[in-house]
Amino acid sequence: MADFEDVINMRRSIREYTDEEVSDEDILRILKAGMQAPGSRLGAEPWEFVVIKNRETLEKLSQIKPRVKTAPVAILLVANIERAFYKLHWQQDMSAAAENMLLEAVNLGLGGLWNGVAPTEETMQKVADLFGLDNENQIPFCIITLGYPAEGWENKFMDKFDEGRIHYEKY
Repeated sequence: MADFEDVINMRRSIREYTDEEVSDEDILRILKAGMQAPGSRLGAEPWEFVVIKNRETLEKLSQIKPRVKTAPVAILLVANIERAFYKLHWQQDMSAAAENMLLEAVNLGLGGLWNGVAPTEETMQKVADLFGLDNENQIPFCIITLGYPAEGWENKFMDKFDEGRIHYEKY
């Protein structure tokens, strides 16, 4: 396992993967990391997850989100609005869960990619239809692809710090 600073600084969007399978144990650890994210209210977090490993389903999903095609596994993050405490803040809760999952993937030596679904209505509807979501109370938020990074796609440090974006007391 990497130390925390390494995990934060090395995470990159990995768009190509090897064919090596991701273990169920690693998938579970990534899901647990997502559920440890801060939420608007304890016990009212909206997140639910659909783990997708079936090649036929991944192929169908890649017709909507092409980057899914090469991944050995994808996880669809679904906001269950009925569980959300603050009905208008679910995107923040879901984003925190997604980032935790991506960081845990790096910690485990995997790569990941956040594939946006919400707020694009057409994409949301297509994903909802594919997975049987009602798209009113079960909103597809994003798809995280996971796998072992292909050559040239390794997690590595890229300095993105820009002091010019920091403001004190007012903008």
